[in-house]
Amino acid sequence: MKQWRRVVWPFVWGAWSVLIILQIILSFFLYKPGLPVLKHIGWITLAVSAVFGWLPILAFRKKGGVSKGKSYIQTTVLVDSGIYAVVRHPQYLAGILLSLALILITQHWLIAMIGIVAIVLNYLIALKADWEIIEKFGDEYRRYMQRVPRLNFVAGIIRLIRRGKRA
Repeated sequence: MKQWRRVVWPFVWGAWSVLIILQIILSFFLYKPGLPVLKHIGWITLAVSAVFGWLPILAFRKKGGVSKGKSYIQTTVLVDSGIYAVVRHPQYLAGILLSLALILITQHWLIAMIGIVAIVLNYLIALKADWEIIEKFGDEYRRYMQRVPRLNFVAGIIRLIRRGKRA
């Protein structure tokens, strides 16, 4: 099973990377007038994507126990506060929201097809990340998984509010 993962996951990651870059580049060329309300929702989604993409960098640098000079993803401490109290994988969520935003902004069938595949691959990558983090942090991460949703930030905000009221 592990050999299967070694072959499939690099392909999934590579395919996602190519698709998201292709989606971004093609969006410049295939942008056309469309339904204004969808474009507005798309731009808002893009802004939300940026928040979920950048906040984890700050959170990991501040609370992740990252050694000086190391990448922010090389954490030694499980971060479960801030953005990580809302969703477990904010940067993968950012990728999903980016694809969705480009679909809404361009309103082009090709961008939509590429985006749907990119969203599915990004979700699979988030699943794989859970497996890897369980190996790194064990039961502490399993308990965290019970409290915080993988990618559903609406459910994450609701759970966070409920936890705050119980405290």
